[in-house]
Amino acid sequence: MQIAKLCRHHVVTIRPFEEIVDAARLMREQHVGYLVVVEPALGDGGLRPVGVLTDRDIVVKVLARNEDPRALRVGDVMTRDPVVATATDALVDVLPTMRRIGVRRIPVVGSLGELAGVLSLDEVVDTLAGELSDVAGSIRAGQRTEEVLRP
Repeated sequence: MQIAKLCRHHVVTIRPFEEIVDAARLMREQHVGYLVVVEPALGDGGLRPVGVLTDRDIVVKVLARNEDPRALRVGDVMTRDPVVATATDALVDVLPTMRRIGVRRIPVVGSLGELAGVLSLDEVVDTLAGELSDVAGSIRAGQRTEEVLRP
């Protein structure tokens, strides 16, 4: 299954020059703990991911170090050059990468490197749970059919 079918296409983004307090406010307003940090892509007018910022980054890199959040920009705290997946990648190929680097979310880019979405383990689990439910339903339906045909 291609991850383009699984990923969330509405992505909350922020620019590297924004203040950390603005990033935290955006996370609260959008009910997310993950922002893709973007800059304009050359030529196509889209946005390309240059980093990611999590609520955990803000806690560990700013608050726990007693840094002044008003003095820091997103670019000071973000994880630069994030590992990305392409929209045409197969889920079976992306999951080992996510496990290897220890992330729950990964930006998804199109063929020109433009931001196309975010793949989250939440969507993966939800999709797999639905597929397992379909499998279980098929088994139950087969059992009912067997009971009717061979009482």
